[in-house]
Amino acid sequence: MLISLVYIHVRAMERIFCRDERLARKRPCALAFAGHMTLQEQYDDAMFDFSRGDFDGAIAKLKAVLAAEPAHFDAQLALGMALYRKGDYAAAIAEGHKAEELRPREQLVHTNLSLFYMKAGDKPKAEHHGLQAKIESWRADAGKADGLGAKTESDDELPIARPKPAPIKFPSQPWKKKKVEG
Repeated sequence: MLISLVYIHVRAMERIFCRDERLARKRPCALAFAGHMTLQEQYDDAMFDFSRGDFDGAIAKLKAVLAAEPAHFDAQLALGMALYRKGDYAAAIAEGHKAEELRPREQLVHTNLSLFYMKAGDKPKAEHHGLQAKIESWRADAGKADGLGAKTESDDELPIARPKPAPIKFPSQPWKKKKVEG
């Protein structure tokens, strides 16, 4: 009797919370609601599965995000990493190159491709993408350095520290006795 009451209570709670697919996982109401999730919520849900080690679930959800918006860079990058973690290096490399098409000068894309190629056993291509990642890192550092010289004091940043003025001479101290020569 108690078990059936608990089951009924759980089913009622699923109906209330079926918006959150994590709470109603593997239930029909959660799957019906998945079409009403925003793209960001779908991506977040896929990343939740990825963080739990459910790479198959993450791959399916990331593919759904990419079907809705093929230019979603973060989903493309995460899909490549999920395939890599699953052990499908050839598919991970293919998805990595799709991410490279979206942002060819992204350091993380080349870092991931280097990792994928190294695991696949293609060391020359891994080294090539490792070098590309290092070059993009240098470009980012150079961009930051160029931006520093162009700033003025009127920007919304703190002004440069100025040296303190020289201390003023202390007033005479009447309580001290003056030395008498003699």
